[in-house]
Amino acid sequence: MEFLAGGRAEVRITRADVGKRVSVRRRTGGGPGEAAFTDAVGVLTSWEQGVLSITRRSGECVRIEESSLVAAKVVPTRRPTTTPQGASRPFWMAPARRRVPAAGTRELQQVAARGWPAVETERLGEWTLRASGGFTRRANSVLPLGDPGLPLDEALERVERWYGDRGLPAVIVVATGRADTDEELAAELAGRGWRDEAHTRVLISALAPLADTAADTARVTLSREAGAQWLALYNRTGDAPTDQARAVLTGGPSVWFATVRGAEGGTAAIGRLVVDGRWAGFAALEVDPALRRQGLATLVMAALAERALDEGASAAYLQVEADNAGALAFYERLGFSDHHGYHYRRALPGGRD
Repeated sequence: MEFLAGGRAEVRITRADVGKRVSVRRRTGGGPGEAAFTDAVGVLTSWEQGVLSITRRSGECVRIEESSLVAAKVVPTRRPTTTPQGASRPFWMAPARRRVPAAGTRELQQVAARGWPAVETERLGEWTLRASGGFTRRANSVLPLGDPGLPLDEALERVERWYGDRGLPAVIVVATGRADTDEELAAELAGRGWRDEAHTRVLISALAPLADTAADTARVTLSREAGAQWLALYNRTGDAPTDQARAVLTGGPSVWFATVRGAEGGTAAIGRLVVDGRWAGFAALEVDPALRRQGLATLVMAALAERALDEGASAAYLQVEADNAGALAFYERLGFSDHHGYHYRRALPGGRD
């Protein structure tokens, strides 16, 4: 890894580079049998209180003390060359650009959880209990990624008590539809009277082709914050977004908010992106009902895809409710394909039916 500039190592990144792909070298102490330095490459996702967080393509987050830095630089993005919408591509480029990424269900569950992080979490074995004041099911449900460390009935009692203490319903998200999903847990919960709701599909795609779907992305404004104009069109926070809602929306490794202004100054379209290693997660895509069917949703997706490519991502994912036929058709036209499904199981008052 080459860090030398003018014959000496330099730290050539600052806090302004958060969100960029970087390469860093740090001291490790160099004890017996230990290398004196170690390197890390990934997206600089935060730099706070003297500690850098770097998210690798695998999703692993590395925390580095600022005082241990020896050298660092921004890594130029090796972005695939884009072509105008509708133009033909060289035959050697198309397969790699359009190949749907291989991914396990657990990987996607973990990435999605980091990309829509709960305000409060607690571990129960390999389960994670999540609460965020009731803002969205995803941030207020149990993520079960293995054994809870207790017999199931005891674990469920703990879950119900934990959520009850917070004035929230007990809800567990269950992945289905593949060999590596939670069909057995879904059956166990159904047998105990936990009601199913909000069936959802997880879709994935190669990222680079999304950036080619619209040309005039300069119309899209990208920001690190969900400003008043963005929130004006987002329909899930109510008139006054709570602190919990803002924390979830702005949480994640590297978050961007897209806004398109209308001709009369209002908000025409919005979207949210979170970049986590190789994955780019898309959410909160909304278009003013009076301005639909003008390509604004495609424009937002393309602008966010360009941003994600610049940060080194290569794969895209998103979540769509299974009964939203219009959205599913739209994303299919953009090149997304089905990966797995999930739904929520809610404990009914009074226990089993």
